[in-house]
Amino acid sequence: MVKKVGIVMGSDSDLPIITKATDMLTSLDIPFEVHVYSAHRTPEEAGTFAADAKKNGFGVIIAAAGMAAHLAGALAARTTLPVIGIPCKSSVLDGMDALLSTVQMPTGIPVATVAINGGGNAALLAAQILALSDEALAQRLDDKRRADAEAVLKKDAAIAAQLNH
Repeated sequence: MVKKVGIVMGSDSDLPIITKATDMLTSLDIPFEVHVYSAHRTPEEAGTFAADAKKNGFGVIIAAAGMAAHLAGALAARTTLPVIGIPCKSSVLDGMDALLSTVQMPTGIPVATVAINGGGNAALLAAQILALSDEALAQRLDDKRRADAEAVLKKDAAIAAQLNH
């Protein structure tokens, strides 16, 4: 059975980005749990979630946060499970502050980081990590890649038919 993905957002305002991740995980038939914990306002709850994640059946944690974006690092400090950070765009600095806060981790506490607002890729990276020990999931990922490629080639053919002379 596939391990669960833990998804933690620093604020419910991050929900549209998290929805990209949950939609992708659902399409790949990967179980997940979503929580709102703040690295600054609920550090005990966030830390306990991360510390207990492995024994609670999680295989990967995705953390989404904007502005100071310490959430992914705070979770990674409490677990050896892979943590994937999603820096979220805020009304200031276009998310660059969140990107730098998420990616600039000290040696010993790694956080894999996807693009600003990259919920879909965070889910795919989590799936790839879990697929290392799950052949059925690995096949679903292969099938998705093949379908994505076919969709691009179909669009290419349509554009070529419309515009090429």
